[in-house]
Parts: sequence; structure tokens; C-alpha cells
Amino acid sequence: MNTDVEKNNFKNLIQKIYWKGHEIWPFQASLFILIPVFLLTTAMSLPLIYLFIRAWGTENFLNLLLRERTFSVLLNTVKLAASVTLSSIVIAVPIAYLTVRTDLPGARIWTVLTMLPLVIPSLVGGFAFVAAFGYGGIVHNFLRNGLNIFYVPEIYGFRGAWLLLTLLSYPYVLLSVRGALQGMDSALEEAAQTMGKSPWKIFWKVVLPQLRPAIMAGGLMVALYTLSDFAAVSLLQFNSFTRAIYVQYQSSFNRHYASALALLLVLLTVIILSFEMWSRTKARYYKVGSGSRCVAKKIKLGKAKIPALIFLSVVVFFSLVLPTGVILYWLIRGLIHGEAFILRWQAALNSFYVSGLAAIVGVIVTVPLAILITRYKSKVTNLLEKMTYVAFALPGIVVALALVFFAANYAIGIYQTLPLLIFAYVILFLPQAMGPLRNSLLQLGPNIEDAASTLGSSKFRVLVKITLPLIKPGILSAVALVFLTAMKELPATLLLSPIGFRTLTTEIWNATSEAFYARAAGPALLLLIISSFSMWILFKQNE
Repeated sequence: MNTDVEKNNFKNLIQKIYWKGHEIWPFQASLFILIPVFLLTTAMSLPLIYLFIRAWGTENFLNLLLRERTFSVLLNTVKLAASVTLSSIVIAVPIAYLTVRTDLPGARIWTVLTMLPLVIPSLVGGFAFVAAFGYGGIVHNFLRNGLNIFYVPEIYGFRGAWLLLTLLSYPYVLLSVRGALQGMDSALEEAAQTMGKSPWKIFWKVVLPQLRPAIMAGGLMVALYTLSDFAAVSLLQFNSFTRAIYVQYQSSFNRHYASALALLLVLLTVIILSFEMWSRTKARYYKVGSGSRCVAKKIKLGKAKIPALIFLSVVVFFSLVLPTGVILYWLIRGLIHGEAFILRWQAALNSFYVSGLAAIVGVIVTVPLAILITRYKSKVTNLLEKMTYVAFALPGIVVALALVFFAANYAIGIYQTLPLLIFAYVILFLPQAMGPLRNSLLQLGPNIEDAASTLGSSKFRVLVKITLPLIKPGILSAVALVFLTAMKELPATLLLSPIGFRTLTTEIWNATSEAFYARAAGPALLLLIISSFSMWILFKQNE
């Protein structure tokens, strides 16, 4: 009798700890869910463990953090992330509204064109930017030879990095805001129209406040992307955290200082995530009424149609046409001057192979985590969800250094092998897989799964026969996003690739580092073509 009472008391204690709504996370999830989640969580913890080992392994840790250079790098990084995020929002919100809510001519085409910069790696964008506006570039040669002007615009430093990252990362906000606009109930807007409010006031007073969660979500992705970028800040010589960490490791081999900088970057990421979570919990958004969603009527642009088209044309030119045009220019120029037309097919095959494997493995290991987060909600699963975003902000070089450390000391057999590189990709790009999978599971709802369970099907059979087929669009979107991001990864590829294993990103990096723009054009063109394939999958799934 006492034993039964003790069991009930223990059960009640556990419920008090883990109870969230009607779910108890540790006991309701199956082992085929919990075991992969445990392994994945352990993998995500390795970079942080490495950083603490390296940083606290020195007696001068606080002195490293209090260096004047450290504050300078911190200020540079915060300024760049804030500026790029704000600029991306300013560009993306009008584009989303124009393409979704107005009678813009060719709205579908403009949607595709404004989304395509997402396929351009910052490495290729930086190469195109430098090749166009840098010393010896297209603009410099035209001014010097054609107009006898020796002035060269200063593209290096903060201004160049800010402009380039804004043009390449605003699609993150555009994706989020477009989805919010398409799913928004227009009842409030119609009520404002009946009160005689102008379209401009309706946008500012009614539509924009409802877009706040989507803007914050997209802005979060832009900020984390900016924090983790390495290629753009390196090519444009802006001293942010990622570049400083790489320089410390590559040049001086000062891993203690590099680890201290990386820990500061992690802390900055946590602060940004906390702010986003706080702003999300402060707001409340409710649907008006209980019926079906009201579909908004298209707003007639009238005289504003021409300025809108000019705005879209300028954005598309600098974010898409310019990088592609510069690549083609240097490719043709190289052919004219006798440069061998080498498209680096082996590097392309290597990139496709390793990115494809990373996408498949990444989605397979992320499905259990997505199920746990959506079906077994608790404080623990909420924490796990936030951890995925921290992984997105970690620079590839930090993850790479962590895996080099653990492989060299505890698993020498996998050091500089493809499995280790794929493992790094999975850690880095977990959020890209998590987003589509989580959304698909939330849209599916647990009712169908519960019905199958009541009919006698095991949880594993329900997963294989019902859940996975129904979330197939989310799985394909997750594979495409991970593949797209892995194709663009540079630092982890440089440090973890097997000896002699070349990818398109490493070929472009080696050529642009030595100012061989014509040699970099071929691999850059191949990278854009292959990456566009994953964007095509994303567009098909959104349709």
C-alpha cells in the first residue's frame, strides 16, 4: 500500500515539473523519438562544450574579453547585424505588400525575382561586388579607361558589408511577411475602409501591427545570418566576429582568444533570441469573428504603379541581375583572353553529393525533434526549439573547430572525412530543416494520428504510414533548404573537408582570394545553377 502511495506521489511530482497543458514530455514520447533527440541535442552541445574548454583553459580569460580590440569587434558586429536587419525589413515589407495585396503588373514574376537572391551565397555575392566595384573591377576600369577618372568608390569596410548582406538576406523577411499577408484575415481592414480610412492609413494602423510577429521572425533570421556570415565580411574586409575568429585561428593559431570571441558571439545570439521571444510574448493577436477567413481585395495602385515598378526593378537589379551579370562578364572576358573554360565539374559533383547527403541526414534526424516539439509541448521542448536557432548563428568555423578538437582527441579515425563534414552541416543547418517540418506538423494536427492509434496501430506505424506521407511537402521543403544552405557553406568546408576534396565554394574562395575573377566565374555560375534547383522545389511546395 505504501508502495502505491509513493508511486503516486512520485508521479505527481514529475507532473508538476514537466506538465504543460496536457502533455508530459519524458514519458509519452516513444524511444524512437527520444533517442534521436538525445543524440541530436548532444551533437548541438559539442561546439559550446569546446568553447568553454578552450576559453577557460587559459588564466587570462577575463583579460582576453576586456581587450580594446574585443570591444571594437563586438561594436562592429552589433552595428552590422542591426543595420542589415533594419534595411532588410525596409526592403522586404513593401515588396511583400505589393506582390500580395495590390494589382501590381506581373506580381508572380516579381515574387520569383525578388526571392531568387536567396540562392546567391555571400561568397558569390562578395566576389561579384568586388569584381564590379573594386580596384581593377568593371566600374573602375570603365571610369579609368573610358572617362579618364581615377576615383574608385570605397566598397570595403562597413558600408560594403552592410549593403551586400542586406541585398542577399532580405528574402528571409520577405518569405515570412508574404506568408503572414496571405493568411491574414481582412475583416479589420474592411472595417477601417467603411470608416473612410485611406489605404495608406489602413496599412500603417491595421496591417503593419498584425505583421509584427512575421517581421520579428524574419528579422531574427536575418540577424542570425549576419552574425554567422564569414565570406562577405572577409572579402569586404570588415572586422566582425566571424572574420576575427578565423584570423586568430588561421594566422596566429591563438585558439584561446578565438574561443573567447566565439563565446561572446554565442552570448550575443542568446540576447537577440531573448529579445525576440520577449517581444513575441508581449503581443497578442486574435482573429475577428468565428467564421472563415475574409480574403482581402486587391488594392489599385493607380499613379503609384510606376514608382512601385521602379523600386522593384532597382532591388532586383542590385540583388540578382548585378551578381549574375558580373559572373557572366568575367566568364566571357576570361574566354576572350585565353582563360581555359573550366567549369570544375568534379567540384560541382562533390558539392552536390555532400550537400545532398547532409540534406537527407539532416531531415531524418530533425523529424523526431520536430515531432517532440509539436506533439509533446513542455518547457523542455520549448528550450530545445530555441537551441536550434543558436546553432544557426554559430559560425561554421566555430563548429568546425569544435569537431576538429573532438575528432583529433577522441575519434581520430573520422578526422578530415566526409562523415565529419556532413555531421557539421547537420549541426549548422538544423533550423532550416526544423522550420518547414514544424509548420507542416502544426497544420496536420494530432487528431488523425490519435484516430489511427485508437484503431490499434503502433506509434511507429502511425509515423511511417500516416504522419510522414501527410507532411511530405514540409519534408521536401526542409531538404531543399538544407541543401541550398549546405551548398553555400565555406568555413566548415575549408577546415573539415578531406585532403584533396574540393567543392564549388572552395574553388571560388581560392580564386577570389588571389583576385583571379575569371577563374572564379565558372564555379560561381555552376553554384547558382545548382542552388536554383532547390529554390524551384521551394516554389513548387509553396504553390
